[in-house]
Amino acid sequence: MTSTMRAVVITENGGPDVLTPADIPTPGRQGSEVLIRVVAAGVNPFDVEARKGLAGRCGSPELPAVLGCDFSGVVVESPYAAHPLKPGYEVYGVASVPRSPGAYAEYVSVPALQVARKPKSLSHLEAAGVPLAALTAWGLVVDVAKAHEGQRILIQAGAGGVGHFAVQFAAYFGAHVITTGSPRNASWLRQLGATQVIDHTTHRFESEVSQVDVVINLVDDADVASRSLDVIRPGGLLVHVPVGDMAGLDDSATAAGVRFTDYAMAPDATCLAIIARLLDSGDVSVYVDDVYDLEDVADAHRLLERGHTRGKLVLKIAED
Repeated sequence: MTSTMRAVVITENGGPDVLTPADIPTPGRQGSEVLIRVVAAGVNPFDVEARKGLAGRCGSPELPAVLGCDFSGVVVESPYAAHPLKPGYEVYGVASVPRSPGAYAEYVSVPALQVARKPKSLSHLEAAGVPLAALTAWGLVVDVAKAHEGQRILIQAGAGGVGHFAVQFAAYFGAHVITTGSPRNASWLRQLGATQVIDHTTHRFESEVSQVDVVINLVDDADVASRSLDVIRPGGLLVHVPVGDMAGLDDSATAAGVRFTDYAMAPDATCLAIIARLLDSGDVSVYVDDVYDLEDVADAHRLLERGHTRGKLVLKIAED
């Protein structure tokens, strides 16, 4: 290790051009943290919102900041000699953005409870696309919706990073999965476990489906969220994920006789270990749409902002 490392930093909020390559001090490990050499990092919608200073209830980091929640890499230092995550182990997990610097860097120091052994069947580039999206999807589908056989779940935007995991988890636990997507993703979404795929480019979903038990809304669009209430059975549940303005959505749900909740992911090493087993068994898969070098992260942000990416975008920090 050296005293400095390559990273991408923002010193102001704004467009993708504020993402600037820089040499910054290498972080030191403290307390229960694990110091990790980052091989690959995921790019998430939260990164885009934090870059703009619009992360809302999720919190935007203080500037200057290093973004990047997802990482896959190798342990450099552990909290103590007998710790389960030993130096040299391949791991993946979630950085503590906005509390501390993220994974758009060669090294990151992360609480051990946010790190698990990397799925053996995945490369670092693949594994870096998993943690934030899969943990979010698990929380939505398993912890909140409590997916089970006979349940009807509509997942808005099933082809995205969180969406493609949510479709798979819901199908794995036996739910009847309906999702919205584009024609190019329809066949793939059915392969992931969706029973019905609604073409959002030509059909309004409320004309195609009704009386679902749960809607998981991943679309940052107030109109989509509002229309979702029309397809939920009385007493059903709307789970709204985007961090944008939710003004009045809870009141609208109450008026429609529908339960409502927002959601925020909590990093969980135990859950990451379960997800790793599902990935290694082939019951769940991750789709990486494209890979960028660290210095080209602005291009990844531009693509993510345009929307309609399939699965995840990943940054290559070092050789796998």
